[in-house]
Amino acid sequence: MRRDHGSHDGKRPVRVVVEADGGSRGNPGPAGYGAVVFAADGAVLAERAESIGVATNNVAEYQGLVAGLTAARELGATDVAVRMDSKLVVEQMSGRWQIKHEALKSLAATANDVASAFESVTYTWIPRARNAHADRLANEAMDGKPSRAERQAPLDTTAPARWMGATGTPTRFLLLRHGQTELSGERRYSGRGDVRLTSAGQDQAKAAAARLSQLDFAAVVSSPLTRARQTAAAITDRVEVHDGLVETDFGDWERLTFAEAAARDPELHGRWVRDPGVEPPGGESFDAVLTRVREARDDLVRRYAGETIVVVSHVTPIKSLLRLGLDTGPSLLFRLHLDLASLSVVEWYPDGNASVRLVNDVSHLTV
Repeated sequence: MRRDHGSHDGKRPVRVVVEADGGSRGNPGPAGYGAVVFAADGAVLAERAESIGVATNNVAEYQGLVAGLTAARELGATDVAVRMDSKLVVEQMSGRWQIKHEALKSLAATANDVASAFESVTYTWIPRARNAHADRLANEAMDGKPSRAERQAPLDTTAPARWMGATGTPTRFLLLRHGQTELSGERRYSGRGDVRLTSAGQDQAKAAAARLSQLDFAAVVSSPLTRARQTAAAITDRVEVHDGLVETDFGDWERLTFAEAAARDPELHGRWVRDPGVEPPGGESFDAVLTRVREARDDLVRRYAGETIVVVSHVTPIKSLLRLGLDTGPSLLFRLHLDLASLSVVEWYPDGNASVRLVNDVSHLTV
């Protein structure tokens, strides 16, 4: 279940309160979470709830936190006060308690990634009686309400229009990075080399496909490389291939690690990191990638105007699309992290405005 109520006074929220809760009937057992975002005066801005299958109380509480922080980020908050009745989550997220459980480490890392978008985040423990709203949502989720389709409802597209004056119906790109390959698992440059998904990568693709199956989209468009096409094929058997979405050509650095490429060509590699116009030996510059990705974007927006499409591609093309959406410089290429099989969302408005709605979401891989 997803409800976005908008700002209570028509203005963009800045300081918000996130209350979250989670529970499990059996611990582990049927589990769910609830989260609510409040304005400073107590008005409800957004609600989130989800039944997550069999899980522990702690996993459900962490997923509630992630959902609440994500909702606050989508609302444009800059400062967030998190209040929860889970002493464990509050103390661990505050850095006072060590996180020993591997599943909780992953969820805490996801929460920290989302929280990094804010100027400040505080975590405060509150008694369960003061967390009644989120507790109610979590219990509804544990009882099987709402349905998964409702939980994965599309993003509210009215917010950018309210806040930045964008007009018209946007074309939404659901940007999905391909799953794991042998080279990505070893963190090696993997450009035009046509490697396949590992078994873990195939599982990642299936998890992403399960999430996307709850959304409506007009087409699935993929890079021509096998790893992307395999990922796209997990979503649908009707995949459109677009050459403009292919990964960077790393030339002679293909299959090398960052350190190995730097040792092989220290001066050139150093310039390449600093200057997007520099090409790897026998390869393609990031400026060239940006140009062809912009052309691919324009082509897809023209053909799917006002619709939602899934775009399955690679690190550099996806970062380039996010860079275009944010209207920012090339430093984003090295400062933004994108996980394998991660989902990002960017919208393109007919009047030239754009809105980046989601970045590097891997919640479908942690359930």
